[in-house]
Amino acid sequence: MDFIKDFNYSYWEIKDYFQTFDLVVIGSGIVGLSTAISFKKNNPKAKLLILEKGIMPNGASTKNAGFACFGSPGELLDDLSKMPENSVWETVKMRWEGLQLLRKRLTDKHIDFRAYGSYELYSEKKELSFCKEQIGFLNTEIKRVIGLKNCFEDRSATMNLFHNVKGAVFNSFEGQIDTALMMKNLLALARKNGIEILNNVDVLNITEANEQVELKSNLGIFKAHKVVVATNGFARSLLKIKDVKPARAQVLITKPIKNLKIKGTFHFFKGYYYFRNIDNRILFGGGRNLDLKGETTSEQGLNSVIQNQLDTFLKEMILPHTPFEIDHRWSGIMGVGREKKPIIRPVGKNVLAAIRMGGMGIAIGSFVGEEAAKAIS
Repeated sequence: MDFIKDFNYSYWEIKDYFQTFDLVVIGSGIVGLSTAISFKKNNPKAKLLILEKGIMPNGASTKNAGFACFGSPGELLDDLSKMPENSVWETVKMRWEGLQLLRKRLTDKHIDFRAYGSYELYSEKKELSFCKEQIGFLNTEIKRVIGLKNCFEDRSATMNLFHNVKGAVFNSFEGQIDTALMMKNLLALARKNGIEILNNVDVLNITEANEQVELKSNLGIFKAHKVVVATNGFARSLLKIKDVKPARAQVLITKPIKNLKIKGTFHFFKGYYYFRNIDNRILFGGGRNLDLKGETTSEQGLNSVIQNQLDTFLKEMILPHTPFEIDHRWSGIMGVGREKKPIIRPVGKNVLAAIRMGGMGIAIGSFVGEEAAKAIS
């Protein structure tokens, strides 16, 4: 324990934070918190610690757009053309069950869930016609997988708010939440259950020996019997897992707009672009397809090409007759791979990975956390 001298830790700090924990979770985003809460529920006497690199979850959990969605029709059809069909529908089921778990765990009030529904917009008649032809198939599969009847319906006649939009498909079972409120209440629930959380701890490597896991960090060595890595797009810095990589997402938000008529969550171009109303503003994100190589990074920052395209869409399509000003721009880091199904699997005898949310962390994160807690037990 030579490191203790270097960091000037007190007896109390050593006693509380540098003994061996039953479970240490790396990452305090929605997956990490959900893992710890689920594990503590099943193991009430267990001693748990969550280690977070930033002053707050610095990937996507506090930076996302707050979409309580499980899959737009265009995105699902695109996924089905590229990925195994069973994997696509299993992932949709996970997202749906994750949303229900999140709503049950925190209640709609404590995430500000609003069931406004979601719309996928189409600017090309050919794409719109194809999607409308597939509504029957998609509804049949959605009913089979998660039991929802008539999930998607044509709402093209109501889309006169937007310019150059030929039509839309509506999903009444999706909605939106307040991301910060969700995270505050997940953190509060974790602490209420006696789960310790330390911020500004950068875990540098993980080693296993003698039924114990050691986590070397910038602030010393933490020890645990079990470890769950829930760092999503940052996972490759700790784990030798190839099929997950960081994917940066660009976002902006307008200043408040008087008499804003847009209400709901909206997607277009296979889910690569998305926007919603929030506090009389428009939050708009996406465009990663414009520079996939450049946006495959774990570095936070703005991409001027993508941000300029967001500005153009906002001006020409979303708010063509409404004056607006941009209030703020930011980015978040997702975790993606060849498939969108999350990775929940051992990466050591006592170490588990719970990563690759595929840009759907709000929907799927609670489910992944619960499954990770079961698996590590």
